[in-house]
Amino acid sequence: MTIALLFPTVGKASGEAVKERRKEIICKVFGKRYCKQAIGVAECESHLDTWAKNGQYLGMFQMGYYERKKYGHGPGGWIQARAAYKYFVDSGKDWSPWSCRWAAY
Repeated sequence: MTIALLFPTVGKASGEAVKERRKEIICKVFGKRYCKQAIGVAECESHLDTWAKNGQYLGMFQMGYYERKKYGHGPGGWIQARAAYKYFVDSGKDWSPWSCRWAAY
């Protein structure tokens, strides 16, 4: 029997804690001005899942092959948020490259 069967709320609580930690990371990387916008985009793109995949698009911010190659990518929230921030800055600090740009506003 797994722990999740014995304690069904454990997995849910830790999953929520992970999402809250990822939000904190995003806010530290994007700063106060863009924190809420970046969280909105990442929630829409991946539900804050660092392992999210949609075709060639990967991670919390669903960055494509070219963008990952240029800005970086890795399994953790810090590296994904930093890469997305670099891309965001290069795009003129707007969300136009993201499908979920509407979620920033």
